[in-house]
Amino acid sequence: MTSWTDDELNKIDAAEELEIAALREDGTSRKPVTIWFVRVEEGIYVRSGYGTSAAWYRATKVRHEGHIEVANLRKDVTFEVADPAVADQVDTAYRNKYRHHGAQYVNSVTTAEARSTTIKLVPREAIA
Repeated sequence: MTSWTDDELNKIDAAEELEIAALREDGTSRKPVTIWFVRVEEGIYVRSGYGTSAAWYRATKVRHEGHIEVANLRKDVTFEVADPAVADQVDTAYRNKYRHHGAQYVNSVTTAEARSTTIKLVPREAIA
């Protein structure tokens, strides 16, 4: 298992949004979707503001692999179910990072349903 470098974490954390694309069963990439994300300690987390019905979220459940693009960085990642113990920290991080967008938008990623979709993005080694 690999981890984010300090440089990657700092670059990612400074960005407003990232593009996420899950892999299909055959290994091809789905179309990237732009979403909000947060950093909590050494982890990068995403949630679906539309709950489990969002196509990008459902796609992460097929192979649990994909890639992200953010801050001139493209990284292959594994989609892991987040430890429920970080849910409150992830809520706080979303509120702090995106408060300038207004509560009606931030609240969409802090509902109970959105919390249930929390995914930790874990970098993975590219296959040579």
